[in-house]
Amino acid sequence: MTTDQEPGTDSGAIEETLRSYLVGRLKTDVLVDQDLFESGLVTSMFAMELVVHLEKTFEVSILGGNLRLANFRSVRSMATLVRELQAGESRG
Repeated sequence: MTTDQEPGTDSGAIEETLRSYLVGRLKTDVLVDQDLFESGLVTSMFAMELVVHLEKTFEVSILGGNLRLANFRSVRSMATLVRELQAGESRG
């Protein structure tokens, strides 16, 4: 899937869209299971930018309990959050 296509609800497509975004912004390779905070790639300030990016890109609202650090720790955890929000579920 290219990043020019509409992001889907498939986990693999969501992960690749997020990974591509992060690689472009961070100018380094990012693995889907990599702890973005522990590795120093993402700060709490950049995490807020990620919230906005996820909301706009995937047309979801991230509120309340879903704003937990664990939901933004890796590409995989963000993709899971997006998929659950698109399905009407909450992780809070």
